[in-house]
This record gives sequence, structure tokens and C-alpha cells, in this order.
Amino acid sequence: MAKLSGPMLAPASGGVPKSIIVLLHGYGADGSDLIDLGRHWGPTFPDALFVAPNGPRPCGQNPYGFEWFPLSVDRIAGRIEGARTAAPVIKDFLADLCTQTGLSAADTFLVGFSQGAMMALHVGTSMDKALAGIVSFSGAFVPADGFETEDFARPPVAIIHGDLDQVVDPQLSRDAAEVLAAKGFDVGLHISKGVAHGIAPDGLDFATSFMLAQQV
Repeated sequence: MAKLSGPMLAPASGGVPKSIIVLLHGYGADGSDLIDLGRHWGPTFPDALFVAPNGPRPCGQNPYGFEWFPLSVDRIAGRIEGARTAAPVIKDFLADLCTQTGLSAADTFLVGFSQGAMMALHVGTSMDKALAGIVSFSGAFVPADGFETEDFARPPVAIIHGDLDQVVDPQLSRDAAEVLAAKGFDVGLHISKGVAHGIAPDGLDFATSFMLAQQV
């Protein structure tokens, strides 16, 4: 199984990490694309270790970037198969982080953008132990095998999307919130007005408030 690696930021406090915030980039990007979220959040979460791994394979459409799974002509089928294939690599990475830090899933946030958000939702809703929370920016929910029948953990979820996104349909986030809420997840949905495929200040503030609320 491939091993993930990418940029990391030690806790701003200079101390031992008390939480882990994993940042999963979008298609064709790399860990450096999201590690700036760690710089933004560092003062707010001074005891957090920020980790932004590169996807497990070079991007088929951008040789300088990475992907969690390849794009397919059939986007729905491609997401299902791609997420299923990439999930074990991310779960293995999370397990390694917990072993190295002595922390647990309950101390870990999984944050993703676009394809990374699809993976964050897919992985975070198919684990036996609940994460501290999942944050999905401009993503979609691809249920894991057994989602409807298995007794997976139900971590809190924040879903954020721009209403003018032409890359990933914002309706996919609305659908994700509805499906997860019906399954008993605590879900917060925020639609950023006038925003395309990106992370707007109001969406970032929503995510920050959500993460702070899980640490009370």
C-alpha cells in the first residue's frame, strides 16, 4: 500500500500536539495547496499538528500535482470506484499519525477541498471510531460500502460550498447534508453566496466555528 507524505506544521504553541488536523487537497494540487489553512488556523488551534499529505498518485491531467483518484467519463461511477480505492491509504495514514503522536481518532479533524473533501467524507463516515469532526469544502458524499447497513461511527460534519461552483455542483453538498442527517449525523451546512469553486472567508469562518465547537 502506498504511503502518504506531505508538508506539516508543528503546533504554534511549540508544545506536544494535542490534536491533529489533516488537510486533503483537490484534484491536481498537492499538500502545499492546503497547508496555508494550517497557518491561518495555527493561532486558533495552537496545540494542533497540521498535516497536508499529497495524493497517492500523480495527477493524470497535471504532472506537477496529485490526485486521490483519476477522473472518469462517468463521474459518478468514477467517484465510487476511486474513493473505494483511495480510502485504505488515507485510513492507514491516519492510523500511523495516531501511533506516532499518541493521539486518537477523537483528537483528529479531517478537512478536505473538492476531491479531497469527497475523500474526507467517504473516509470519515466509514470508520469504527469517530473523528473529532469532518469539514468538506466544495465536495460531494460518496458513501462507503456498508454505509447503510454497518454501524460506523458518526462524527460531526460541516459542509461548505459556493453557490456559483461550476466544477462541483453545490447541490451535491446539499444532498450530502440531507443523506448524512437522515442517518443520524450532526451536520452543519453553509452555502457561500456569490462564490465559485474555492473557499471564501465566510465559509472558512463557518469551518473554524464548527471545529472550535467540537473542542468544548
